[in-house]
Amino acid sequence: MKNTLRAFLYLFLIGLSGPLCAQSTPPTIAGQLVLKLRPGQSPARLEAALQALAAGTLTQKFPHALPPSAERPGSVELRGIYQFRTAADLQKARAVLLATGAVEYVEPLYIRRPQYQPNDPFADSTLTSLTASQYYLKQIKAYRAWDITRGDSSIVIGITDGGVRLTHTELAPQIKHNYADPINGLDDDHDGYVDNFTGWDLANNDNDPGYDINIVHGTLVSGVASARADNGQGLAGVGNKCRFLPLNIYPNTPTGTFAGIEAVVYAADHGCQVINMSWGAPGGYSQFEQDAMTYAAVNRNAVLIGAAGNTNADLDFYPASYQHVVSVSGVDNTDTKVGSATFSHRVDLTAPGISILTCYGYHAGPQVDNDYTAVGGTSFAAPMVAAAAALVRWQFPTYTADQVAARLRQTTDNIAALPGNAAWVGRLGTGRLNMVAALTRPNLTEARVVNSTFAPARAAYVPGETIRLTASVQNLLAPVAGLTVTLTSLSPYLTVAAGSFAAGSLGTLGRTDNAAAPFQLTVAASGIPLNTRATLRYHLTAAGGFQLDQYVDLLLNPDYVVLDANDLRLTLTSRGNLSYDNPSGTVGAGLTYRGSGNLLSEGGLMLATSPSRVSDRLRSGRGQQRQSFFSQRQATRQQPGPRADQEARLAFQDSIPAPGAAARSVGVAVRQRAYAWATPSRRDFVVLEYSLKNITTDTLKPLYAGLFADWDLPTPDGAAHNAATYDSVRTLAYSYALGQLPPPATPAPGAYAGLRLLRGGAPAVYSIDGAAPAGSPVRLADGFSPAEKFLTLSSGTARAQRTAGLLNGADVMQVLGTRLARLAPGDSATVAFAILAAPNLAQLQASADAAAQLYATALPTRAAAVAAGFSVYPNPTTGRLRVEVSADFGLREIEVRNALGQLVRRQAASGAAASLNLTGLAPGLYVVRAQGASLVVSKAVEVR
Repeated sequence: MKNTLRAFLYLFLIGLSGPLCAQSTPPTIAGQLVLKLRPGQSPARLEAALQALAAGTLTQKFPHALPPSAERPGSVELRGIYQFRTAADLQKARAVLLATGAVEYVEPLYIRRPQYQPNDPFADSTLTSLTASQYYLKQIKAYRAWDITRGDSSIVIGITDGGVRLTHTELAPQIKHNYADPINGLDDDHDGYVDNFTGWDLANNDNDPGYDINIVHGTLVSGVASARADNGQGLAGVGNKCRFLPLNIYPNTPTGTFAGIEAVVYAADHGCQVINMSWGAPGGYSQFEQDAMTYAAVNRNAVLIGAAGNTNADLDFYPASYQHVVSVSGVDNTDTKVGSATFSHRVDLTAPGISILTCYGYHAGPQVDNDYTAVGGTSFAAPMVAAAAALVRWQFPTYTADQVAARLRQTTDNIAALPGNAAWVGRLGTGRLNMVAALTRPNLTEARVVNSTFAPARAAYVPGETIRLTASVQNLLAPVAGLTVTLTSLSPYLTVAAGSFAAGSLGTLGRTDNAAAPFQLTVAASGIPLNTRATLRYHLTAAGGFQLDQYVDLLLNPDYVVLDANDLRLTLTSRGNLSYDNPSGTVGAGLTYRGSGNLLSEGGLMLATSPSRVSDRLRSGRGQQRQSFFSQRQATRQQPGPRADQEARLAFQDSIPAPGAAARSVGVAVRQRAYAWATPSRRDFVVLEYSLKNITTDTLKPLYAGLFADWDLPTPDGAAHNAATYDSVRTLAYSYALGQLPPPATPAPGAYAGLRLLRGGAPAVYSIDGAAPAGSPVRLADGFSPAEKFLTLSSGTARAQRTAGLLNGADVMQVLGTRLARLAPGDSATVAFAILAAPNLAQLQASADAAAQLYATALPTRAAAVAAGFSVYPNPTTGRLRVEVSADFGLREIEVRNALGQLVRRQAASGAAASLNLTGLAPGLYVVRAQGASLVVSKAVEVR
């Protein structure tokens, strides 16, 4: 069973080394999540929340971790990280736990695969006999480096990888043993591990990190770094006398899990001065993983080396792309990039990564402890650099981990001028590893930007936004003079003003920043493709000829907008969702109120005509999301807008049901508008308006439309203590937090939140208990089916007065919708809602009243305009426009203004009608204003 499981995992991982690289996130460990407590918080704060999630006991991941120290700036706290098991999906767990206010982050545990490239003739990596030479030792100048130093057995390289053939002739004498904890069934050194004499198996939690026939990767990597030198046989590891600690990270038992990150922390805590990570995956950034890397590098002063990946693509590859990790790509014996090697601005340097002779450790029959093979991939370039780092550590014992990394980067051989590398200039780091230079070259300089702080801090920036950027700089090696940092944009959609600052002179490990005069950035006002990654380049120069380029990326023009003009900060996506665009809650800024945590775990529009004909982009089964709606136009935000301080425009639709087939979609095109105001009486709500157009050939009768909201309002003991009810006078469905602290304590800022129906037909309200038992009409524990969604939209107010969550509170959701009796083909109808939050019920009700009054009197769909007989058509228009008013209006003048409020047309008028020619105006939204004898009316007009 043990070998079968490991064989399956290994074949799964390495067999996908090509196609998998295009994916944005790696696989995760099912049912296991990790969280980090905020400073000063206790796990006891999470008891109620964990109970609501049916979660297992919290297990402290790193109880023996070294705490942060003021002597090590940037050190991180790992003792607040806990792992737990839950059947709830990540989205729900994140919302519930973050709402307690005690948690910094909640994340999945990613599975990172080994970066092994199988032997094949095209890679010239099929040599398996002793006649093959270690050509790479000469290429990286190892022989000459060994004349300087061969290292020492006290310098230990942590090999976090698959199990190692512990009996291999080349490896057995190189293993670092823990003589403080011999094999006797006791934890003699009191480090929490029993008999960890020969490393540890982190994946299966035992003391056997040894070889398994089906995963040889750990043996291959160990051989490159640490094979025994001067033993009269086989080969010599690049690290020569330096030893290694074997740490298995891949499971071989039914209860085992991938444990690469845990192995890094273990290695750092157990004295490894260098840690090698020849594994990873594209994408899937994790703050938990970054914390672990920072802890190992800063708290524990370990040099971290990561394989850049075998993707042949420009991408972020983790863990190699994390801060404090030296990212190593691969070249061949002519210093040309290996075809499969990853390239990016995050790569630090390269090393040979093809036809690398190393220990094999494979046997299919009799035991073999002296076999060898040649392999390829960045997995085997990385341990060369790790071994070089070990020698540098021995040669320069006072160096910090960052200084060792700087010396490795600053002593490479430049390979950018080679014709074969022309396509990757600037994306293969500083060059190819040169060991003798790393050990001997004097008076090296390297200053680096160690932190970039953007203000405002956002996950993405919208067109027209201005940004301030503060760069923190540290000098790592010899003192520098005349240090200057220049910032330029490599994107046409992002400009830099005041793009240079003089850092001056810095001593070794000295720091400075430009906080007094940050860089000024401006995002282009238009023309930016969706989800554009803009790259900024830092160019550092100093006296003596030092220069270095570093890069930082920003996401521009995201496929969502955030309205933040008032106290309610709301994300709207171009596919009908509110708060977040994805189930994991990573795309979007959520919904917050007066600086609270996220209050809305999931929200969005639902349309339905029958139990099987439902359209939405909300949860379906466990961890899955329906994909009914697709974007027709980019989400945009105007500030200010024609009618509000901020306005958003979005357009999406579902598919048209095929004739004769069982219809599963509704067949509606949606134009969404949203409005936010900054004035005092309007700061607690955002108005959401949806124009629904029937794009089928059949009349939709009836058509149900509504919003789903999974509220997670903060309470002192967890987000599960919420209740939901309905105010029929106001058509206001709202939730509130139970268990508030008694007076005179101040209630949580988002203690109440809800939805008010502002326009539509007969209301529908359905309050849902997230912990509803089996057999309930709507039970979200087993998914949210189309039939259940239809039920919540079509039940009228039958569930309106059945308060969910009382008396003890629960995880509650609500649907507030409306019934439109009929919608003919090609016809449109409008429904509108207000989404609100407040610290108490009275303020919530007052804000709901203010939203209704504002919608009725100030927005272009108001009844007053209709009563005045004001109409503008056709709308949208391609140029010609007809304006009509009532006979007693007293028409005098007509104005047309653009979205910025600028006047673009004006003409005198009289009588009851006038014609306008808008030909020549750029496509977009305009406001037509008609001036009468005593009244001004306006309408929004779209020019196409």
